[in-house]
Amino acid sequence: MEYTLGGDSAAVGLPDLFADLVRCETRLYNALGDRLRERHGIVTSQYEFLRYLRDHPGCRVADLAAEFAIGVGATSKGIDRLEKQGWAARRPNPADRRSSLLVLTDDGARLVDAAEATFTGGLSELLGGALDGPSVAAAARALSTLRSALERDRVGTPTG
Repeated sequence: MEYTLGGDSAAVGLPDLFADLVRCETRLYNALGDRLRERHGIVTSQYEFLRYLRDHPGCRVADLAAEFAIGVGATSKGIDRLEKQGWAARRPNPADRRSSLLVLTDDGARLVDAAEATFTGGLSELLGGALDGPSVAAAARALSTLRSALERDRVGTPTG
């Protein structure tokens, strides 16, 4: 069945669009995870956490959970694993004794920098093999707009 959005005359099969989005995300996530595991001994979720910590020094577990739309418990367990490997550390939060601030260790910073080259190169290869530059740019704009709207309206935010 075709559906139209906002009176737009372009008909889109929304269930098919959803299936394509989810399957593309899953396949890209898995393919990049395979490369990261093979070359750096980490999985995609660990890379994403490390990258976020690098780019947001002093963030909290709750900040990570909000960014990735996952539960605080799962996020905390992910940080526990990074700490166990010596890639991240919790520091006391001077503004709130109930929470900790997260930082990358030197080993974590070296790992995420090396893994970023693998991740970016792999993503470029996977996207470039299927789409031209203008198509990638258009998809990036569309997904950024959609993500902003979903985040603004707090759609899909975990309750726990």
